[in-house]
Amino acid sequence: MTSKTFRLSGKSMDRSWRLIDAKGIPLGRIASEAAKLLLGKHKPNYEPFLPMGDFVVIINTDEIVVTGTKTRDKTYYRHSGYPGGLRARSFSEQMERDSTKVVEQAIKGMLPHNARGRELFRHLNVYSGGDHPHQAQLNEGTGERARKRVRQENNVVTESVDSTTVIKTDEEKIVVGDRLTGSLNRYKRAELDTEAKRIGIDILTGWKKGDVVSAINEYYEQHPQIVED
Repeated sequence: MTSKTFRLSGKSMDRSWRLIDAKGIPLGRIASEAAKLLLGKHKPNYEPFLPMGDFVVIINTDEIVVTGTKTRDKTYYRHSGYPGGLRARSFSEQMERDSTKVVEQAIKGMLPHNARGRELFRHLNVYSGGDHPHQAQLNEGTGERARKRVRQENNVVTESVDSTTVIKTDEEKIVVGDRLTGSLNRYKRAELDTEAKRIGIDILTGWKKGDVVSAINEYYEQHPQIVED
């Protein structure tokens, strides 16, 4: 008896938005928790090669704390690149200048030092005070659970018709099916070739990824999947 190992794909990732209030919390505790959320290690289906972590919002960084003598002894260095260009600031000086940089640097050091780590770092939003512009995302989220919640709130019902998923609303029926959704440029070339063959597009020799994307988009525009009542 053989069994297949399940591996999560980029299409099935479920991301959400997390809020961390840094008021009175040690710097290291905030950084480790934020790094775990950004990496997605808190999820049971964690895959180390996928950017499946959540979006993180940190507020009140002006009120973080450190233990021991770190306020005086912890030092931040930077260099201008010129001879004698080394500059140093203590933790207290950096906090007075910009407390968000303190938190960002601590979290960045706990992420992978490669392209994936840089991508995850862009999911971090740090604010010195208690105000932030992400309340809408925190209320709704961005993952499949959030989309299900929105559909339930809008009285949307789903049913299966000939192996094609039909999303019904009070105004229209939209047939989703197996079509590729969103921007086609984010799909791999193999996935685009498979979709092109499925809808009957002949891929010519020498076609690049952009040519396949254009052909599929043209087909989608000429054959919209909208079923009227």
